[in-house]
Amino acid sequence: MKRELTGLKLEVGQEAPYFNLPATDGKRYSLNDFSTSQALAVVFTCNHCPYVKAWDDRLLELIETFGEKGLSLIAICSNDSIGYPQDAFEQMVKKSEAHSFSYPYLHDETQEVAKAYDAACTPEVYLFNNAQKLCYHGRIDNNHSDPESVARADFKIAIAEVLEGKNPVVPLTPAMGCSIKWKA
Repeated sequence: MKRELTGLKLEVGQEAPYFNLPATDGKRYSLNDFSTSQALAVVFTCNHCPYVKAWDDRLLELIETFGEKGLSLIAICSNDSIGYPQDAFEQMVKKSEAHSFSYPYLHDETQEVAKAYDAACTPEVYLFNNAQKLCYHGRIDNNHSDPESVARADFKIAIAEVLEGKNPVVPLTPAMGCSIKWKA
């Protein structure tokens, strides 16, 4: 069942909203492409946000650590590319190639997917279990500026719990980052 735009916040236990978006690798990806994943991480991101830049390498580490255990991760850029040309699709392609992204980087041109997820900032993460039900929503960890000073790696902990078939002990944390740049 597809969760359509309802104006309601996506809550823990609800199904992942459907998407079907173009990616920087030249393919299109939909929610259905991840139906066999043990866990699906949906990360709203962009190119220009300093918070995103600080966490980019940590996302790559997470997929390296958990990819073979059943984690699928996708990144979605929903920013207005007219007002923020560094977030245009062509720039997304360049970034994904420069960073050797090992996960799909999707373009939400209409911003409908960000609205369906009720995303507000970049980066903002949503973690779904193997039934595509929301288990965790929030931040990657508590320190974007210094990976060595992270006191709590909330997203990593939640991924490990979901892959063990558990519900995360901490399902919600405050996401930190730049606001999504909405179209006028």
